[in-house]
Amino acid sequence: MRAIRKNPMSRRSLLRALGAGAAGATLAGCGVPAAFVEPGDRAGHDSSATDHTLHFANWPLYIDTDDENESKRPTLDAFSKRTGISVTYTEEINDNDEFFGKISPALMNHQQTGRDLIVISDWMAARFVRLGWVQEMDRAKQPNVATYLDPQLRTPAFDEGRRHSVPWQSGITGIAYNRKKLGREIRSTGDLWADDLRGRVTLLSGLDESFALLMQGNGVDITRWTADDFHTMCEQVEKRVRSKHIRRFTGNDYIKDLATGDVLACQAYSGDVIQLQADNPDIEFVVPEEGAELWAESLMIPNLARHKRNAEKLIDHYYEPEVAAELAAWVNYVCPVPAARDVLASAKDEETAALAEDPLIFPDDAMRERLAIARDITSEERMGFAKKWNAIVGL
Repeated sequence: MRAIRKNPMSRRSLLRALGAGAAGATLAGCGVPAAFVEPGDRAGHDSSATDHTLHFANWPLYIDTDDENESKRPTLDAFSKRTGISVTYTEEINDNDEFFGKISPALMNHQQTGRDLIVISDWMAARFVRLGWVQEMDRAKQPNVATYLDPQLRTPAFDEGRRHSVPWQSGITGIAYNRKKLGREIRSTGDLWADDLRGRVTLLSGLDESFALLMQGNGVDITRWTADDFHTMCEQVEKRVRSKHIRRFTGNDYIKDLATGDVLACQAYSGDVIQLQADNPDIEFVVPEEGAELWAESLMIPNLARHKRNAEKLIDHYYEPEVAAELAAWVNYVCPVPAARDVLASAKDEETAALAEDPLIFPDDAMRERLAIARDITSEERMGFAKKWNAIVGL
């Protein structure tokens, strides 16, 4: 197992709420009652027993690949060899809203999507659960998930008991900064607003990606934030935009700004910073004293999937600690299987073994105390909140 620091540049991208996102928000909000699928209408005929295939849709650069042949995916190939299940793997998810727009017509019309397994971000997963568009999994047939899933990821507000979702990888939205160029430490979100950072700070442009950390900076418990908390946060950001303290709002392009030194501090994702640190040890990632958001991108089985049992087997395969460790060594995000840490620690390769001590892959207890999973924006809130946020960001 070799540690390769890959940067999934396009996975957590901005909310295009005035494009595909607006259509999605309308559909998922107060708009289309007929879109909801009753529990009894979600399961289709499962052909897994006789048809040993599976269609798995994921984001680009989000799985291990062979050193010499990137079309080969060792952990996926091992699953096929062991089970006899052939997996069609497509890297077709580049944006949550875009993918929602692609498969929503089938789901709202009680049709198959052609996919047995998908990976989407928490806030979009919440929308799928609310609409009844994904199937409940049989945890009795997923012993590894039941045993090894990170306790901190077991009870998201949008999916009680994780019945419809299983984290593929997790991560932290915190603060990245260039300590050498700044000349001091950043310890809290409030430190971003110091005078020496005027015009050298960026925030994430996506509402769902950005709001939680900013609220935590105000001391808000993001597991139960309120509309008042949201509006207070927006007023603060708007004021800092007018004063030109905030340089701009970004997607994953904050990586370039930070690397070139155009920006000294920014909202950032933990996995991206691991790669940046490999090239520039002066880049640091901070989980602020007031806290940071812990999120996941989760595996879900769409309604009427033709190979549900095969999909459940694949999910459980990735929760074997040895498999989870191999995947974590490549993608470098927070591993949802804490037991994988011991596997990596025992690796003969020093670089791989060092990953076991990286708190951005395996957060320590002190960091975990400052991490929280934000409650999602409800369908009733989304349209108004997105409109207000996008006016500030300029979307």
